[in-house]
Amino acid sequence: MNLIWISAAGLCGATLLGSILGFIIKELPHKWNDTILGYCAGVMLAASTIGLIVPAFESATHISFPSPYNYLLIVVSVMVGALFLNVLDFLTPHLHTITGLDPEQHKSNQKLNRVLLFVMAIALHKLPEGIAAGVSMSPMQDGEVDWSVSFGIALQNIPEGMVIIAPLLLAGVSSIRTLLISLSIGLLEIVGVWLGYGLGTISAALLPMLLGFAGGAMLYVTSDEMIPETHAHGYQKQATYAMLLGFMTLLLIEFLA
Repeated sequence: MNLIWISAAGLCGATLLGSILGFIIKELPHKWNDTILGYCAGVMLAASTIGLIVPAFESATHISFPSPYNYLLIVVSVMVGALFLNVLDFLTPHLHTITGLDPEQHKSNQKLNRVLLFVMAIALHKLPEGIAAGVSMSPMQDGEVDWSVSFGIALQNIPEGMVIIAPLLLAGVSSIRTLLISLSIGLLEIVGVWLGYGLGTISAALLPMLLGFAGGAMLYVTSDEMIPETHAHGYQKQATYAMLLGFMTLLLIEFLA
């Protein structure tokens, strides 16, 4: 139980650390931001595959469906996880980019305060990340705790925590309220960790599908948000090599642990 609190506190703490750095470094040059995000994207790719999707296939024998239908169910779970975040992107404006508030507005959100929209967009993406970390630490996975997913998400939370500060300040939000919003977002990730952990302990048959769902959600975030952002300012080559380095870093940690 203490390990779950450590994971939850680590994810929340990484977001707050990034937020504090965001106050200190008001605007990080694109060259360095793209490199850091590229590295984090590589870590996230490795965490979603090695820490979530591969264990989902390994535990697919708990599903009552005969082979290969149990494996196909994992594939469907991954796609549903990605579709879930795709729907969230459709319902909320795409607002956590390095350049600040995105002008894109969806019809269902036109009357909402743009700060509340910003918080909603970030929070809805943080919750599935917390669920992914919680599911990956389920005790049903051969009694071993997999820290790779929590580590990958925490590492990504630092630059993301930095990125959310400037848009809020540009929107006219006070520094104190901005810090409180950042804290609220971090606390939502704690809720996600416990929710994912709880769902993972309900049933051995449910766990593989939850792992696949969480892995699909993480892959969607990495592909749809992180990688395009690193390729949008002319520094795609160094961002690509940084991504490869991040991918290999987590693999190395996984095999040395």
